[in-house]
Amino acid sequence: MGIWARGATATDLLEALGLGLYALMTDLRKVRPLEEKAVSAAGSDPAELVVAFLTELLLLEQTEQFIGREIRARTLGSPPTAIVASVAGERFDAARHPARTEVKAVTLHGLEFDPAGGRARVIVDI
Repeated sequence: MGIWARGATATDLLEALGLGLYALMTDLRKVRPLEEKAVSAAGSDPAELVVAFLTELLLLEQTEQFIGREIRARTLGSPPTAIVASVAGERFDAARHPARTEVKAVTLHGLEFDPAGGRARVIVDI
C-alpha cells in the first residue's frame, strides 16, 4: 500500500505524507486536534529522513494509540536531512474512529521524494 503526496516544499510533502499515513489508519475528519506531541527525526539523506519521520509518527500510533490530525513541521538542511514537528491529534477511540488499515512499517522500497517536482510516494507494509 502506498501514500502519495503533493506539496510546494519538502516540508509540505513531509506534512502531507504524515497525514496520509494517519489517513490509512482512520478517517481523519473524526480526529480532533486536542493534544500536541513533539516529533523529530533525521536521516543521512532525504529518503532516509522520510522513512525516519514516518516511522516516528507510526510509533506514536503503535505505542500511545495517538492519531495525528494536523502536522506543523520545520525541515533542517539543504537538502533536508532532519525535521522537527508538532503533531496535533488525540488517542484512538474505537467508538468514534473507524479502524482502517494497520500499518506495520514504512519502507524505502519504491520511495520517491521530489520537492522540486512537488510530489512524493512512500510504500508501507501492512
